Amino acid sequence: MHKTFRQSQAISANHRHSRLQLCLLTLVIVAAAISLPVAAQSIQVPQPSPGLMPNPAAGKALFEKSCASCHGASLQGSDKGPPMLSKIYAPSHHGDASFQLAVKNGSRAHHWKFGDMAPVPGLTPDDVAQITAYVRLEQRKAGIR
Repeated sequence: MHKTFRQSQAISANHRHSRLQLCLLTLVIVAAAISLPVAAQSIQVPQPSPGLMPNPAAGKALFEKSCASCHGASLQGSDKGPPMLSKIYAPSHHGDASFQLAVKNGSRAHHWKFGDMAPVPGLTPDDVAQITAYVRLEQRKAGIR
């Protein structure tokens, strides 16, 4: 059977239409992939003051006042919150920025069954940096790096 000229044109138009759809789909996928890192970067992490030298001793006092009731006076946790002396909170798993974000925004329960952590009012980014310095010092003493 011979194809007529019009049948050939229709097949060619369908082929072009399919190629156009494939190109548009590829473009949408690439645009979505590019936008994902941009969306993740839009989170504003609280920043301590420039030049701040966090002091673990100051951090210990702030921790005792604002954190120990849930995370335990010796960072071992309590029935209200998880231990900070856990590999889960190692710098390679929960970086210092995660402390800033948890204090400012709270944190959804994702490693433990204590429930969500509420934001902690009254702590500045400088305070959180001091607390983080204290926690990191105690982690290093416990062999958590």
